[in-house]
Amino acid sequence: MSLTAIALALIAANPSAGMPVAMLAEAPELAAQTLATGQAEEALATLEPASSANPHDPAVLINLGIAYARVGDEPKARAAFMQALGCQDVVELDTADGTTTDSRKLARKAIRMLERGEFRAGAARAGQLTYRD
Repeated sequence: MSLTAIALALIAANPSAGMPVAMLAEAPELAAQTLATGQAEEALATLEPASSANPHDPAVLINLGIAYARVGDEPKARAAFMQALGCQDVVELDTADGTTTDSRKLARKAIRMLERGEFRAGAARAGQLTYRD
């Protein structure tokens, strides 16, 4: 993702788990569709090289954290979310509900979701509410 351009992002729901996914138009390195369909292992195959190539891309880091959380690697998930939170550049993200949020705010939300166990398999099926705004 080029930080010189305005980032367009959406928060999409994973149909099986209600998890947020950062998506950029024409940015396959974000593996947004793969995450949105619940294919976390496949998403990791795209996101790990993308985060190595640009370790300061908060959208990639957030999705990487989500993928790690979905496969049960919460320490790596937390590290990715913290890295996104610590990125020097803050990227404005337009959400699906029409509001705008910044990448740090989204990273903080992801950390809270991780702490509440919302990324764990079955959390949404158990009737657990998810934070979506």
